[in-house]
Amino acid sequence: MTYVSPGHHRSLRELRDHLEEVAPALGCDEVLEGADGPFGAPLERAGFHFANRFAIQPMEGWDGTLAGAPSDDTLRRWRRFGRSGAKLIWGGEAFAVCLAGRANPRQLFLNDEGDVESGLGRLLEELRAGHAEVGEDPDQLVVVLQLTHSGRWAQPTLAGPEPCLVSHHPELDARVGLSCDDRLLSDGELEHIRDRYVLAARMASRVGFHFVDVKCCHGYLMHELLGADTRPGRYGGDFEGRTRLFVEVVEGIRASCPELGIGVRLSVGDLPPHTPHPETGVGHPRGAAAGFGMNSEDPASIDLTEPLRFIGLCRSLGIELINQTLGSPYYCPHLLRPASHPPSDGYLPPEDPLASVEAHLLAARAVRRAEPGLGLVGTGYSYLQEWLPHVGQHELRAGHTDFVGLGRVVLSYPELPLDVLRGRTLDRRRICRTFSDCTTAPRNGAKSGCYPLDPYYRESPEAEAIRSLRRRKS
Repeated sequence: MTYVSPGHHRSLRELRDHLEEVAPALGCDEVLEGADGPFGAPLERAGFHFANRFAIQPMEGWDGTLAGAPSDDTLRRWRRFGRSGAKLIWGGEAFAVCLAGRANPRQLFLNDEGDVESGLGRLLEELRAGHAEVGEDPDQLVVVLQLTHSGRWAQPTLAGPEPCLVSHHPELDARVGLSCDDRLLSDGELEHIRDRYVLAARMASRVGFHFVDVKCCHGYLMHELLGADTRPGRYGGDFEGRTRLFVEVVEGIRASCPELGIGVRLSVGDLPPHTPHPETGVGHPRGAAAGFGMNSEDPASIDLTEPLRFIGLCRSLGIELINQTLGSPYYCPHLLRPASHPPSDGYLPPEDPLASVEAHLLAARAVRRAEPGLGLVGTGYSYLQEWLPHVGQHELRAGHTDFVGLGRVVLSYPELPLDVLRGRTLDRRRICRTFSDCTTAPRNGAKSGCYPLDPYYRESPEAEAIRSLRRRKS
């Protein structure tokens, strides 16, 4: 089944008719107000001043060195993040706390044998330089480094996947070539990982990052641990056990570097693993609905009960910034990244992607109702394409979120936030059309980038092979 993407609508009326049919909870403003409207409204949160309401989401470029340092491609991305005009740079990069925690062989990581600090310092330099290039004050930037361990999805070297399991799930175990008989990480090994988070946070503080994000999303280690109700020992079972490692990480960071802020990117809802239907290629659930934020009685819906409880725990720990997301790129990518075209290892969307956008925005609204004083970054906007500012401005005006978080769209069009803030007409030729090449490329060993729209990647040697993969999947 194919769906009409928002980019095909030539009027706000057409978009509203479409939303009324598939995502009736979404609203959109007719007139964009630039810096004088909600996008330009200053905000005080967590002791920091934010001069606008755009945030750049963390991404993995698969473009670092094998030793975990940034390459010229990594530095280019960060300079372009600075050119966006967004004042909150949430991670910009998923940074692994140890070699075993890398999601890919070129992910940046805390390499004890390398000069990691100077590499991260260069990222900040490029970010600030890009911000200054477009006439923005680099001293207004608030920058977060996302700390991660990839858990079952780890692939630290070119040798191939080396999953680190904290719990078992028959379908997901099979996807990484393991079974329910394979060994879980011990409590002692988790404690070692805990200490690595603290070391990485201490380094981030020295380099000049304002916050670290203790990543709890997308099926990676800390997120999977939150749902590990069958895991024995101190770090599984009941809610207190499943959140214990997270609490210890936060307490360790607070004790080691009290001046450093802490935020959390959290998958507040999830779905069972999906797989393509053998005849249609459309994704459908397969396997148990077991995990954090899943509804075991209705696999087609999410359950926010425990995620909202977890956010309450975060507030009790003094955490004032939450970056809301949903799902995982490995087992329900249609929910995480609503898109017109699936990545090469994905499936055709089982619903109109606008319904998945609605799921993100409704989740953010639920978090806002539960914790009205929380600093909140919303997710899921890129699929809206040229109508992204209209919907984002509406969500900000209504108080449903504090920041509109942008991911894929800034790979092709980093200046989009700046154009919105300065009242300029968007450049339709550069707007992300969600072809998923930025995911297909790393799934097939290439760097992540916008191969259709960014000339830097479009003219690269890998581009034609990636286009061919998309044509075969569509």
